[in-house]
Amino acid sequence: MATPPGPNAISKPDSEYRLPTDVKPTQYDVTIKTDLEELEFEGFVKISLDVHRKSSSVTLNTTALELGKASIYSDALQTEQEQSGVSFSKESERVTYQFPTALPAGSTAHLKIGFSGKLTGNMTGYYKSAYEADGKQKAYALTQFEPTDARRAFPCWDEPLLKSTFGITLISRADTVNLSNMPATSEEVYSAAAAKPNEHRDLAKLYSSLDETWKITTFQSTPPMSTYIVAFANGHFEHLESSVKMPLSGKTIPLKIYDPLTFGPAATADVIHQAQFALDVKAAVLPLYEKVFDVEYPLPKLDTLVATDFDAGAMENWGLITGRTNAFLLDPNKADLQAKKWVATTQSHEVAHMWFGNITTMEWWNYLYLNEEWKVDSEFISDHLNRALSLDSKLSSHPIEVECPDANHINQIFDSLSYSKAASVLRMLSNYVGEELFLKGVSIYLKKKLYANSVTNDLWEGIGAATGKDIVGLMDNWISKIGFPVLTVTETPTGITVRQDRFLEDGHTEPKDNETIWNVPLSIVIADKDGKAALNKDAVLEAREQTFELDTSKSFKLNAGTVGVYRVLYTPERLTKIAEEAAKDDSIFSLNDRIGLVHDAMALSKAGLAKPSSALTLIDGLKNEKEYLVWSGISESLSGLVSIWWEHPQIVDQLNVFRRALFVPLVNKLGYEYAATDSTDTSLLRTCAISQAAAAKDEGVIKELQSRFAHFMKTGDDSTIPADLQRVIFSVAVRYGGKEEFDAAARIYDNAKNPTARIAAIQAMGATEDSELMKETLKFISTKARDQDVVYFFRGLASNPKARRQVVQYFKDEYDSLYTRFEATFTLKSLVELAMGGLSTEQDRTDIIEFFKDKDTSKYNQGLAQVLDGIRARIAYIERSTGDLEGWFDKL
Repeated sequence: MATPPGPNAISKPDSEYRLPTDVKPTQYDVTIKTDLEELEFEGFVKISLDVHRKSSSVTLNTTALELGKASIYSDALQTEQEQSGVSFSKESERVTYQFPTALPAGSTAHLKIGFSGKLTGNMTGYYKSAYEADGKQKAYALTQFEPTDARRAFPCWDEPLLKSTFGITLISRADTVNLSNMPATSEEVYSAAAAKPNEHRDLAKLYSSLDETWKITTFQSTPPMSTYIVAFANGHFEHLESSVKMPLSGKTIPLKIYDPLTFGPAATADVIHQAQFALDVKAAVLPLYEKVFDVEYPLPKLDTLVATDFDAGAMENWGLITGRTNAFLLDPNKADLQAKKWVATTQSHEVAHMWFGNITTMEWWNYLYLNEEWKVDSEFISDHLNRALSLDSKLSSHPIEVECPDANHINQIFDSLSYSKAASVLRMLSNYVGEELFLKGVSIYLKKKLYANSVTNDLWEGIGAATGKDIVGLMDNWISKIGFPVLTVTETPTGITVRQDRFLEDGHTEPKDNETIWNVPLSIVIADKDGKAALNKDAVLEAREQTFELDTSKSFKLNAGTVGVYRVLYTPERLTKIAEEAAKDDSIFSLNDRIGLVHDAMALSKAGLAKPSSALTLIDGLKNEKEYLVWSGISESLSGLVSIWWEHPQIVDQLNVFRRALFVPLVNKLGYEYAATDSTDTSLLRTCAISQAAAAKDEGVIKELQSRFAHFMKTGDDSTIPADLQRVIFSVAVRYGGKEEFDAAARIYDNAKNPTARIAAIQAMGATEDSELMKETLKFISTKARDQDVVYFFRGLASNPKARRQVVQYFKDEYDSLYTRFEATFTLKSLVELAMGGLSTEQDRTDIIEFFKDKDTSKYNQGLAQVLDGIRARIAYIERSTGDLEGWFDKL
């Protein structure tokens, strides 16, 4: 492949990427003055150091800052020295200061550096978020330091291993609000008395420019923590507040959620109530986690700041969580269930980080997955497990514990493997040992590593101590090796033989890629003598192939509850029997089993290990299914087939006929109105059915949705647009409408009163089938879209078959500007994947390799490799299975 080697190919020693350990920081005192009018900041940092080896130089991280002259005071020498030399490395983002006299080993010292920088809108480091109020451009400022961008805000040892305490002082305009990880100990409008005599010249310079229009806010010093979870912000913020009494400490913890004053006081008063739900979730889960982990929450407060420009979804800064508007805001009268789920999940997830990842931090980013909480529920299978297996089935996948010494590659491992596969492995382990013992082991681990750094075995040893099992041996390959197995089940006179091989999405596994033997908990469910479900959790596959005694005359299934991180391949005859049992009202197979069967069947057909016709037969047999989550898996699977065969209209038409046959009866049964008495499952199933019927081009559903948008356009009354149907109504209106509907969606984007409406409008603008309107959407991305919204525009366009080739061309034409705009963010890799990921011909693959051959792909080469793997798999799937699909449809 014509791209530079990925992270796994790096052969340089760690010393090339890690900072020298001659000296280590123990305390930072950071003072920062923020000028939101000039869009700049300046500051001063005093760093207390332990000197471990005699040294006359100090090396630390910095980038995008102007630095003053450094000085260092040695407690042993009783002298202060100014730098005698300085050198910078742009590539490794380091500065090295030389000093005339070496610092003695075993001593302490205090490094002092002044610095200044610009508040840019690049969503990394200390950055601005701009907005318009009263006809004027205004801004607020906030931080995003994960993974390695604290160095953009102040010079520091920017590695998670090098924990310190942090004392933050913020200087700002007197009418603004200052926030940081800890509560403020003092806040006062500036007076001449605030300037202390004999201050360092750079600190004195900060104070010399102040008058009574400025204020100084000093915050409590933090516990020991890594630089990536330091946070501060300055702006005009409104807030809601609450408090909660903690079950272990008995302390009352104040909780606040802040929202920027981006639309003027009147509008913000209308918006701030949208943060109430997230605040309520935080109040509910904070004491719950303290009880579950049996470790006290260590900070005196927990704030959340809603950001209108944010690269990631949300960020677990200790004591000051930050995140996108759609992560924390929802209008209780206009929010759909998916939006509520997202806010609840995000807030819960970030609060869990206050223990996982903040109290106990990874030694290096190899152990990123230890930041992630696990979820044990049916939605997990589609939301996390299936997504992780999809990515991990590519040849270009990476292990959960991936070697990543170079900071330039760290953003690339924030993917479904570091998050969803890791959580899936933890979920599998929890099921195998039992949740109570699992959580006890987690608590042992957290207490042992309190305020320290962790590696993988620390967690396994904690769970091993709680269970008495060899967890290190059981789990090692799941974390350290690439991929996962497919288990092939064959039946014998006395039971079953189970063989494991690495699963790849194109089904072609070379011997060199099939060397790993996993320890696989089989979790076998079988009908007992009374026809009830009996579960065997003790069976573990520990070799390439093993035989297990089993009465195969009865219904049985491996991976009960779909808790295992693997696929299961049965003979066609056994799959038929499993499908028949799954369709029964009193089936021994659970909801989770049925969800897993659908996902496995589709993935195995894509790999050529089964036929897609068998997957469609399974789905057809589930047409009387009542559970939303099974239907969600079915809709995802069928939409996936449409997306793969998108340039084969005859197959798409036949798939749409099948989709209409499945989903239109559900629409007719459930209708379009949402009642307060509806169960969550009913509401979600209604939304799923209507969305699928519309995607399958059912005329009746399309006309109904169009009429509702037409009423809204004519009257401004949106009462006929239920929150749960907002996205599909907007998209259908623009897809089958013209310039008038498109312009209406653009106006909604510009004037959205909540994040749900804004994202629905973006999706709609990407849904147009008019080539000229597609060009308008692409122009909108370049000229009007907020940086954090660009990924939504790409996602909308990429899911529109009529726009796919246009978005590819746009990406190529605008590559330089997109690269510059998003070079330092998580977004860049996502744009590569979204723009190219839907293509499916050999010519496409050749063109992509040709386009990127002269580009620096180091910030997204792993995502690019996964795109190319995906295209190759789709090519093989189409060539292998088109005839099989045609034959199945002919028999319908």
